[in-house]
Amino acid sequence: MATDYYAVLGVQRDASQDEIKKAFRRLARELHPDVNPDPKTQERFKEINTAYEVLSDPQKKQVYDLGGDPASGAAGAGAGGFGAGFGNFSDIMDAFFGTAAQRGPRSRTRRGQDAMIRLDIDLDEAAFGTTKDIQVDTAIVCGSCSGDGAAPGTSAQTCDMCRGRGEVSQVTRSFLGQVMTSRPCPQCQGFGTVVPTPCPECAGDGRVRSRRSLTVKIPAGVDNGTRIQLAGEGEVGPGGGPAGDLYVEIHENAHPAFQRRGDDLHCTVTIPMTAAALGTKVPLETLDGMEEIDIRPGTQSGQSIPLHERGITHLRGGGRGQLIVHVEVTTPTKLEPEQEELLRRLAKLRGEERPTGQFQPGQQGLFSRLKDAFNGR
Repeated sequence: MATDYYAVLGVQRDASQDEIKKAFRRLARELHPDVNPDPKTQERFKEINTAYEVLSDPQKKQVYDLGGDPASGAAGAGAGGFGAGFGNFSDIMDAFFGTAAQRGPRSRTRRGQDAMIRLDIDLDEAAFGTTKDIQVDTAIVCGSCSGDGAAPGTSAQTCDMCRGRGEVSQVTRSFLGQVMTSRPCPQCQGFGTVVPTPCPECAGDGRVRSRRSLTVKIPAGVDNGTRIQLAGEGEVGPGGGPAGDLYVEIHENAHPAFQRRGDDLHCTVTIPMTAAALGTKVPLETLDGMEEIDIRPGTQSGQSIPLHERGITHLRGGGRGQLIVHVEVTTPTKLEPEQEELLRRLAKLRGEERPTGQFQPGQQGLFSRLKDAFNGR
């Protein structure tokens, strides 16, 4: 009785070639001797291999559907070996890994690697944006061979070992019969071609190292660690392949007066206690130029004064952060006799502690004299 190859693979008689192939792959993964060495399983594996050999070939399948058995008398090809089922090694690779093994010569041209450099900028450049000229050491296409790796006047030749296929095949015998395997050609390394006379400029790589100048646009609002991507400005690939990307990593230099926290800036101004009590105006150099900070009477040490829209430009979205001015009030450590006398009189006039910035009659004039005394007038 002829074997029911459809039943062996577990498919209907009207199954498509795609359904037959999927069923074979599934069973091959389960029953392959390397996975399941049981002798009964090995016999079952031979059966599904023979069934697939017949049903995957349109001519053999037609003969089988008409009542014949194309595998009869061909046990060496169907049951003992891989035959049509595994004659193409990509089928067994496809069964185990889901995709056919890549075949044929591989290209000498490949994409280059990405590169990264660090760029130092000042605080005002980060706040408002700028452009910078940078020097980059990367691989570029060899000008002598234009990237193909062969010396001028010569060219790559077809490999005589693999005849341009990039791989060589080897047939071995196993308990399943003859098995054909393929591996990259050792002479051409899988490229299918050899370069008899490599370019002396690039040693056959198709690229050389060189220093280039680039202009980078720095957007307003960048911060430490921000990376700017320059597409196609990285390393050229082997064989003159497409270049990778260049990443410019921003490093912001420390500022002598301002500390950055996000998009806000912070600074400290120091004033004497008389200025804090009476109020004053303090000149301050901001990123936008010189401005006067209004210190109100009664200002305490540690108070802060926000200046809106004087900070860093928001990287995404409009507007800017704040400049926050922290006030530090100094207390004299050594007093002249006149200064000490004025302070004692002020303390006597004030009596009990009163709200900051409010003076009783007679105190304002005394504070003015006290201020003049501290200022050496």
